[in-house]
Amino acid sequence: MEIEKIMKFGGTSVGNPDRMRALIPLITGNERKVVVLSAMAGTTNNLVEITDLLYDGNVNEASVKIEALREKYHQVVQKLFSTAAFRKSGRELIDSHLDYINNFTLRVFTKQQEKAIIAQGEMMSTSLFHQLLQEKKIKSALLPALSFMRIDKDGEPDYFYIEENINRELEKYDSENIIITQGFICRNVYGEIDNLKRGGSDYSASIIGAVLKVKEIQIWTDISGFHNNDPRFVENTRVIRDLSFDEAAELAYFGAKILHPASVNPAREKNIPVRLKNTMEPEDEGTLITSSSVLLDYKAVAAKDGISVLRIRSDRMLMAYGFLRKVFEIFEAYRTPIDMITTSEVAVSLTIDNSQYLDQLAKDLKELGTVEIEENQTIICIVGDFRTARTGSAPEIFEALNTIPLKMISYGGSPHSMSLLIDTKNKTQALRMLSKHLFA
Repeated sequence: MEIEKIMKFGGTSVGNPDRMRALIPLITGNERKVVVLSAMAGTTNNLVEITDLLYDGNVNEASVKIEALREKYHQVVQKLFSTAAFRKSGRELIDSHLDYINNFTLRVFTKQQEKAIIAQGEMMSTSLFHQLLQEKKIKSALLPALSFMRIDKDGEPDYFYIEENINRELEKYDSENIIITQGFICRNVYGEIDNLKRGGSDYSASIIGAVLKVKEIQIWTDISGFHNNDPRFVENTRVIRDLSFDEAAELAYFGAKILHPASVNPAREKNIPVRLKNTMEPEDEGTLITSSSVLLDYKAVAAKDGISVLRIRSDRMLMAYGFLRKVFEIFEAYRTPIDMITTSEVAVSLTIDNSQYLDQLAKDLKELGTVEIEENQTIICIVGDFRTARTGSAPEIFEALNTIPLKMISYGGSPHSMSLLIDTKNKTQALRMLSKHLFA
């Protein structure tokens, strides 16, 4: 019996016992499905705090944090289960994971051990949920993601390995309609515990859906799909009911938090629809992402903070070839992706969202010319119909932003979006003015 659907639930959807119980009617039914769970809300941050303390040698403080987390989860267990037997097994389960973490206070701490500790969040949430279904006498199976999910030496999913191993594992549970597994966590090419980076549970769901060729991938969060602007800063936003894969990828990459940017690609490559749903309003249809959608002048606006812009000016660019190759080679050497780029005859401006190697990049780029750096920038991405054959597709944008300095403009690279760079201090005003002019 084939898997028909992937259902991923984020940290807020499993954030407390009531939320966990509320998932049960959503996942029961005749369809065979894989249920992908994140760690309970706040847990990953708690685990990162513990690893930071261990790095710094603050063993006593790390132990205090571990015990506080143990107490928090014991309270979850007490409220989650209704029978003494399952409360006992739930506490034992939590203690086994927290004792594992506590063992790291007794020895030298390494980078790879950090990932093993952080993985405990997903392991605890899935095990508790599986036990909850057992208590309710709902047939299910717990399939460890570490038995099939693997990344290669470049940190990319090893699809051949994943497909071979997940299908072999699923054969063990042929009679169960509900298969529970962890999002985010995986093994690396050396067999060590690793992860798909923050937000990677969406990515896990999409990868699993792609290799199993399911009918639909559902991402359940605490919001009813993509909104046409950021509801944290703008009032009266509305849900977008249909998006193409390309449009969704643009919005996810440029700041829409509901979907992890990497999660679009596996579904797009296999042409599997992705539906974004709200666990608090399960009857809402949410947003459906497919290979096609209706073209509109303007569909949505998203903002991405934490941007740095580097401007390189050199007379050697004039009438020269090979200059940009040298620039890109420097960014490649530091494995730093570029978001936006604009050029003139003697200058090039580029933006990055990872400032880890900003000083080293600036130092190497100064070999090519003068370098100016500006931080605390935001990219505003407007998604809509920006095919280059169209006319008059952007006047409302510039009218909306005529009181805000624009640092860079990227147009023509994508038929689905236009991107603008502004000071972060102007972000809220820009989002509100765009909403007023584009969606009023």
